[in-house]
Amino acid sequence: MKVGILGLAHGHVNTYTGYWKEHPELDIQVVRAWDHDEARLNAAAERFGFEKGMCPHCVVGDPEIEGVIIGAETVYHADMVEVAAEAGKKIVVQKPLALTMEQADRIVAAVKKYNVPFTMAWQMHVDPQNLKMKEMMENGTLGKIHQFQRRHNLGICIGKKDPKELWHLTPSLNRDIWADDSAHPIDLIHWLFGMPESVTAEVETFGNPNIVNDNGIAIFRYPGGPLVEVCCSFICAGAEKTTEIMGEKGYLVQCYGDAVTCSMPRDENAPGMRFYDAIEKKWSVIDIPSPHSQGERLKNLCKPLSEFLHGTGPAIQTAEDARDSLRLVLATYVSCTEGRRVSPDDPAIAKIGVPKD
Repeated sequence: MKVGILGLAHGHVNTYTGYWKEHPELDIQVVRAWDHDEARLNAAAERFGFEKGMCPHCVVGDPEIEGVIIGAETVYHADMVEVAAEAGKKIVVQKPLALTMEQADRIVAAVKKYNVPFTMAWQMHVDPQNLKMKEMMENGTLGKIHQFQRRHNLGICIGKKDPKELWHLTPSLNRDIWADDSAHPIDLIHWLFGMPESVTAEVETFGNPNIVNDNGIAIFRYPGGPLVEVCCSFICAGAEKTTEIMGEKGYLVQCYGDAVTCSMPRDENAPGMRFYDAIEKKWSVIDIPSPHSQGERLKNLCKPLSEFLHGTGPAIQTAEDARDSLRLVLATYVSCTEGRRVSPDDPAIAKIGVPKD
């Protein structure tokens, strides 16, 4: 199957392209790409050997290209989805879905209007350890869940002097690093627990004052439980635990589940996941290896994405569910700014616009 790329800003698309090239049995061939950044496009074209498109329409206009991977900066996602959907292409979008609810609504409308297959590319939905945690919560191993805590850290803001050093930190392109990367754990809890009753958050800047929102904590309240907490630091120098689940029948802890923790030195025999059975009064190790790099996690997406593109596997996440995950991320901004609990359907969420640099 021949596919194209609309935007190479997200480095993830390089991982997919390289993996598919190394694994021809998945039958995905990237044949053409476009990017507004000529240097970035030239470098990728030289590395992977695909053709360079002069514009997005030059990619989607090729009848042999059946699907597209959208890896442009977040502010352009809605534009790219509209172009690809009108051309009838299957669509894969990098996170986060969009910067605003208005942009997210445009994406949902385009996918619906042209009835094209769509998926988000969330690696957390296909991570073997996350799938095991989901299974254990759903099959009753942990009993009723009281608390769920997810820590998701990066060191991406350490030493950065100017937000324009990385597009991820540039407000007009990506809002800020909290919007960009807290999207992962916030989508995770949406996937695991559904929509909460309310969101409460504190998001702050502790490093370079020119690079905003490098630390944050958000609480998601579900009536009758659980209480869910997402903690992110993007000036994180080190960590170990990433997930803790406290249930009536036991306790589960996962380590090495984000970029900081998986790449740090650790005992080669250190378990990635352990479970304390409160009934049996004993610990057990869950034998699912923890990756040693985020690149390994991204590669886990390549097979599910290839199956989606071929129509033999499901979407990882629909456009509608992606819009709801974005709604929860934006709710944290309303909560922090206005100092209150925020319902996911609060009208203030839709009023958040594209920020200026």
